[in-house]
Amino acid sequence: MAVKGLTQARNGTKRIAANVVDVKARRAVTAGIIVGQGWAQILTPVDTSFLINGQYRRVDKTNMGYRGSVGYIAEYAAAVHDPSVIQNFQKPGAEKEFLKKGFEQNIAQIDAMVLKAFNL
Repeated sequence: MAVKGLTQARNGTKRIAANVVDVKARRAVTAGIIVGQGWAQILTPVDTSFLINGQYRRVDKTNMGYRGSVGYIAEYAAAVHDPSVIQNFQKPGAEKEFLKKGFEQNIAQIDAMVLKAFNL
């Protein structure tokens, strides 16, 4: 006796599994950039607060998966971030390359958040 609907059931299961992986992948990228972004905020110089309040994050779907990005809307953000531009920061703990360091210095924490998003 043939079982009816088996192909439909398999295809439905595949769709559900793909959706779960997709949701977890987006969640993992988001969690990782939130950690890096948070540490970058600690290192971000503050004068008028325009730079730090203009920080944003995005998660975009690509044909390879998801890509997260963090940036600043202030036009001068790159100059403040640039280690070759001399400036005196008023905020204690503020550093040049604050965005880069926020991610690089906390890679273990970012990795842990990514694994946690996948329940690994």
